[in-house]
Parts: sequence; C-alpha cells; structure tokens
Amino acid sequence: MRTSRLTTTAVAVAAISVLATACTGSSEAGASDDPDAKTTINFWHGWSAPAEVKAVQDNIDRFEKAHPNITVKVSGNINDDKLNQALRAGGSDGPDVVSSFTTANVGKFCSSGAFTDLKPFIEKSKLDLEKTFPKVLLDYTQFEGKRCALPLLTDAYGLYYNKDAFEKAGITAPPKTMSELADVAKKLTVAKGDTYQQLGFMPNFHGYEAVVSHYMPSWNHAYFDENGKSNIAKDPAFAKMFTYQKKLVDSLGGYSKLEKYRGTFGDEWGAKHPFHTGQVAMQLDGEWRLGMAEDAGADFEIGVAPMPVADDEADSYGKGYLSGTIVGIAPASKKQNAAWELVKFMTTDTEAVVNFSNGIRNVPSTLEALKSPDLKFDPRFKTFLDIAQHPKSSTSDGAVNGATYQLTLQDFGYQYEKGAVKDLQAGLEKTARQIDTDIAKAK
Repeated sequence: MRTSRLTTTAVAVAAISVLATACTGSSEAGASDDPDAKTTINFWHGWSAPAEVKAVQDNIDRFEKAHPNITVKVSGNINDDKLNQALRAGGSDGPDVVSSFTTANVGKFCSSGAFTDLKPFIEKSKLDLEKTFPKVLLDYTQFEGKRCALPLLTDAYGLYYNKDAFEKAGITAPPKTMSELADVAKKLTVAKGDTYQQLGFMPNFHGYEAVVSHYMPSWNHAYFDENGKSNIAKDPAFAKMFTYQKKLVDSLGGYSKLEKYRGTFGDEWGAKHPFHTGQVAMQLDGEWRLGMAEDAGADFEIGVAPMPVADDEADSYGKGYLSGTIVGIAPASKKQNAAWELVKFMTTDTEAVVNFSNGIRNVPSTLEALKSPDLKFDPRFKTFLDIAQHPKSSTSDGAVNGATYQLTLQDFGYQYEKGAVKDLQAGLEKTARQIDTDIAKAK
C-alpha cells in the first residue's frame, strides 16, 4: 500500500524543491564511522498502517539480531515534507536511513545531494546490482549515473475487474488491447437516469490511479529525446494516448457526467473505494488493491490482469507501470557505514525482502526474492510478479526537477479531457516548451 502518488505529489515536489537548495553535498568518499562499534541509527519511513508498521519492525528486529552492535530507532508515517525538513536541519536527532514513496523525485534527490551517493558503499560491499535487481528498478533509483538510492519493494500496476459483472454482461475474458478495453467498458456501463448504476471504467485523470504516467506504459514511449528535451510533442505515443483517453471519456458519457459520478466515490484508501463497492467494474491500480478489496469485503469475485496495451503493440501484453519505495542515506549522518549496513540488509537480503513483501503485500524488489518459494500470496498476485519482471514494463523517466514535468503534463491532461484545449498538437508543443523551461531553470 502507498499513501503518496502522483495525485498527491505536488506537496512532495514543493518540499523537495526547497530541499535541493539546502542539501548540496554528499559523502563522495564513503564514511569514517566504525560499522562494528556499538551505535544507534535512526530510520525514517512512510508506512503508517498497523500491519505495515509491524512488518517494518519485524525486519528491523531481524537486522538487529544479525547486527547486535547496531540499534535502530524507527520513525514511521514520515512523508517527503517531514523528510525534507529533517534533511535540511541535520543534527543527531535526524534520520540516518531515509525512505520515500516518491520515485519521481529521485532525479532531484541524486542531483542535489539530498540523498548520499551510494557508489562507495556499493563498491566496498562488492554488490553486483545488475544481478540483484530488475533493470527498471535500477533505472528509477539513479539519475544520470549517480546512484543515491536502492529499491525497497516494488509497485506494479495492472487491471482489476469485477468477474460477476463480466459474467452478467457476457464477457468471458479481460481486455488485452486498448480498443478491447473501450468496448468492454461500454458493455459494463449501466445508466441510471443522468448518472450510472455501474460504470465500466473511470477514464478521467482525476480517477485515482488513472493518471498520465500510469496510462503511458500501454504505449511504447519516451518522455525525453537523446538531448534531454521533452519528447511529448514529437513522440506520437503521447498524442495517441490523449486521443484515446478523450474518446473514451466522451463515449462513456462525457467529462461532466463522469466527474459528477466521481464525486460519489469513497476515499481511495478506504473501504468505500468505488471498485470495492461495485460502482466501477474495472480499475487501473497497483498490487495493494487486491488485499484492500478483500479486506473491505467486496461481495464479488475479483479478477486481476495486466493493463491492456496499444492495439499495434499486442505482442507486448503483460507489461505495466512500475514504481516503488526507495531507500538511501542522509548526507548529514555521522553513522553512514552503520546506516549502509541497514540499507544493504533491507534491500538485498532475500529473506528480509521476502518477509517484508509478505508483510505489506507489495511486490519483491530483488530477482532472487521474486523467485522465492517462501513468498506467500493469493494466486492472483502472481500477475503483478509477472508484470514486475516483464522486459517491456517501464517507469517514468527521471528529471533534475523530479516530478515537475509529470505534473505539468498531468495538468495539460486535465485541460484536454474536459475540452478546454481544442488543438492537441499545439497543446503538447506548448507543454513541452514549459517542461524544457522548468528543467533549464532547475539546472
């Protein structure tokens, strides 16, 4: 489960923009503290649900048993804003090991020195990262060759569907292409006056996880060209995605009608989520939704499948969007060697990764853990394990200003889907110029 996504990343972006001006150095040569000395380190993380907090503590207990000289003081429910304040302040009460759900900010974390460069520690430990982690995870934990984080569990996005609603509508299998998704969404939509008794799929960009960055992996795409310039107006994949999404919005009743219906939805993280209640029959979401829907007592059989792909990319079906938790070391920490021992344990120890995955129902982040027979999961969860290992699964590109470019593109999406922007190509060109301007300023 996550509590920080692109839908709420604006706060994190603002926080990290301040952090970038305050943290400009890191421990390029490693650290000087004795990792065998008796010491206490502070670990700050963002999990808050009781089961998640327990899973974190269980792993810390295992670590302390393996490293009896290191005591770990754990602080949970730390968002990027709180993390920013602590990293700026420094001091002995601040974190030594830090984690974040906002993979989109890794470019800023690494380029600004907000997270310590891990290269000296990795080399000293002789870790072979390419044999340890899937490639996409390695991509989103570094920026321009500087590795300031490692992956700590993965989020894989797929399509949830109401099997009972499918059967009632005479649909025998989940859609595999985007045209099939549109057809199925229409068949599953049941009108009720000027609203819906059931909506096949909520396509609007405000529809929780249905944001631009989560749609785009269904098309082969590149956010930036070889010169680091925004590619959204030149790569036809973006125009195809926006055209498809707008057409789907219109075919399901139009933006205003859909937005009015969205106003009846329960909280994304609560029991009254619209998929749980049957208000929507299909949902783009991460691996955590399965457990949440079961816990909420959904009274229908839940199906899980990869997100459909572009019609001309049918051979890539099975891929999806990946993100996850990242973990690193605070640059102001005076105990970086001890901190590294915890980072290395949590991210590379197979037993630790498997137990943590079992505890919070996220996808394991190492190649060995993904294959472990000790993983305990609902058989449907294997869909997300497969998405995480699919060679064409992808994540959003890193940028020196973090998630700012994604938010700029998302804001354009809001305007386009409601009809405020009439000329798609001109709008993409204007948005691309804004993205390039923002990145140039950040540099």
